[in-house]
Amino acid sequence: MNSVLPIHDLTPFTMLDFPDKMAAIIWFSGCNMRCPYCHNPDIVKGKSGKLSQSAVLSFLKDRFGLLDGAVLSGGEATLYQELVPFVREIRMMGYAVKLDTNGMRPKVVRHLLEENLVDYIALDYKAPPQKFKAVTGIKNKSPFDETLDFLCAQKKVKIEIRTTVHTGLLDEKDVEAIAQDLRQRGYKGRYYVQNYRAAPRKNLGNLPPQQRELEKSVQSYPDIAYRNFSA
Repeated sequence: MNSVLPIHDLTPFTMLDFPDKMAAIIWFSGCNMRCPYCHNPDIVKGKSGKLSQSAVLSFLKDRFGLLDGAVLSGGEATLYQELVPFVREIRMMGYAVKLDTNGMRPKVVRHLLEENLVDYIALDYKAPPQKFKAVTGIKNKSPFDETLDFLCAQKKVKIEIRTTVHTGLLDEKDVEAIAQDLRQRGYKGRYYVQNYRAAPRKNLGNLPPQQRELEKSVQSYPDIAYRNFSA
């Protein structure tokens, strides 16, 4: 296989990122968003990879049995049409596959679903319409909405929807608006609200630490979980 996918790095083992799986994380360079709180500016702005596809596939082949899952993360893996044949190779080894995505490439996500190439999808719902550009750098939210609608409608794979909250960008009303939108679209899974946590390295937008944590006040969605909150 030619080395065409920009694979930034490989995390060889995690029990946290893929529910009920022992997995490796494949990090893809490049992203079509510019979220100020992003902790991976080197990955987001990257255009090339450190690892070849063949090296990653060789690693997965050697570890099969010790690992049973592969996570596609980044960056944004769905930027690349070459992702589909790469995932076919991973599936042929017997791995379960999880995709982390911002949902802005609905055709690629749909293709992966239609070929039964993924088992679990984590979709980042970044912000409601009025704040989408401020949080992501993208004005047109409609590709995300297309992805969200067909993921809510399908029953092939388990999905989770999550929002990372820095209270300098989003507040309780924004999260409530997202929760209401999910309910109206027929989403039946758990909605995860993730508290922003400052990291030692700079984030993409040089965003200062938040002055307060979000209040856990969502009322309009029945199944909500809060991650990384202090209490």
